Amino acid sequence: MSELETQLLVVGGGVGGVVAAVTAARRGIHVTLTEPTDWLGGVLTTQAVPPDEHVWIEQFGCTATYRAYRDAVREYYRRHYPLTDAALERRAFNPGGAKVSDLCHEPRVSLAVLEAMVAPLRGSGLLHILMEHEPVAAETDGDHITAVTMRNGRTSASTVISAQWVIDASETGELLPMAGVEYVSGAEAHAETGEPHAADVADPLNMQPVSVCFALDHRSDEDHTIDKPDGYERFKAARAIDWPNGQLSFSAPHPKTRRPVEHQFWPNPDDDPATIRPDYADQRVGSMDRNLWTFRRIAARANFQPGAYPSDITLVNWPQIDYWGGPVYDHPDAETHMQAARALSRSFLYWLQTEAPRPDGGTGWPGLRLRGDVVGDTDDGLAKAPYIRESRRIRAEHTVVEQELSLEMRGAAGAVSYRDSVGVGMYRIDLHPSTGGDPYIDIGCCPFELPLGAMVPVRVENLLPGAKNIGTTHITNGAYRMPLVEWNIGEVAGHLVAFCTQRKVQPRQVRADDGLLAEFTRELDDAGVERHWPRVAGY
Repeated sequence: MSELETQLLVVGGGVGGVVAAVTAARRGIHVTLTEPTDWLGGVLTTQAVPPDEHVWIEQFGCTATYRAYRDAVREYYRRHYPLTDAALERRAFNPGGAKVSDLCHEPRVSLAVLEAMVAPLRGSGLLHILMEHEPVAAETDGDHITAVTMRNGRTSASTVISAQWVIDASETGELLPMAGVEYVSGAEAHAETGEPHAADVADPLNMQPVSVCFALDHRSDEDHTIDKPDGYERFKAARAIDWPNGQLSFSAPHPKTRRPVEHQFWPNPDDDPATIRPDYADQRVGSMDRNLWTFRRIAARANFQPGAYPSDITLVNWPQIDYWGGPVYDHPDAETHMQAARALSRSFLYWLQTEAPRPDGGTGWPGLRLRGDVVGDTDDGLAKAPYIRESRRIRAEHTVVEQELSLEMRGAAGAVSYRDSVGVGMYRIDLHPSTGGDPYIDIGCCPFELPLGAMVPVRVENLLPGAKNIGTTHITNGAYRMPLVEWNIGEVAGHLVAFCTQRKVQPRQVRADDGLLAEFTRELDDAGVERHWPRVAGY
């Protein structure tokens, strides 16, 4: 067993973890960052999810570093990909020309951009990264975490890392139970939160589903049908609430109305990728998918020189692969459910290849080719890690509840404006069918702020959340869980560690003291962290 010492330990190299580590290191803090896989980037890379973003993202509503990341993704394509002249000239270039985002792109491009961010800090020695390491134990002294034991996934060797500060930026808040940090998981009861959509009875195992995403292209003259997956017939026969034809179908409930909607699907449409997103972007209209293929398409062949991409590449993160059979953490059968989620995704692919109804009256697209190379060369061709929508969440000094951002409840007043706001975000309160049997919960939302109080644990002094594990509820996590908010959380956590280190204070002191808070928020303002919204209406 080896030992390391560091000023700041960041557990989890996803979106928030990378940004927290980079922010703190740029401010002179010595950082050790750990990541359980062999890719940095979390939801944008290992989970292969293009960034869902609000409708104003090209103008405002994110931190300056998040905007720099978006610019760097586009610049990477301009420098390295054979784009058409029209694509090169498009300021808001969208590689996939997709409906869900202005920046649908291949995961490896985000990986390259994030690796470029960390490279100079690794070279300087301020940032040390341990890939394929996961936490297995934590040591504490009263209200402080003193060390975390990491296990090397390749060798099983252990390293004990002593740290002055710890940021839990893991995908599931896995450090919280190890260190005895007060946390909540799953659904809270209405009696606790007062939320109109909260459950009657709390259920820690009632969580949002996970999804194991995958990339596809289409070779019409080839057969890429996979072997029939184990469990295929079981998934095909299953009927959940609001799913009269099951998940292996193009019929899925509308999130807002819960009425079945027949989605359409055809590969490689002859479309102009520059025009799709503007038609779809205004989510207030509530338009649905005309073609699932373009919903999260990550490479539109029309954006590239003729022949460079014989087919589009689409990213499958559709309702049909949401796995709600059981939780993937805090449950004795968590690993079984993790494997079942992967089996569901492969079953849906097999259904697409063999039984899905085609517009021409036939069935199946055998030419659909699994592009495991695009999402990280996994053995089964799916994303390296499941898309985790809901994490364990710290018991925080302030817990954000539905009443603070619901469009129905707040109306023209907008979301609550916090004295200690350290960021902004926007997404509908979007809960997919849950492991507890709940159907969709989809609630209109006001553009909201990120209160520092949601990042301060009720007791532990030297731990901060750095991802989706802030003080939200099961309900409000549905809005705060998006990548640009996770980026904001990680960035603020990195700044806060540096600020507290320099002034020898604790995070809760910063929040409580008006002078310290003003000083800290001025630093955030100078760093380009937007903390308030202009006058815009929610949707």
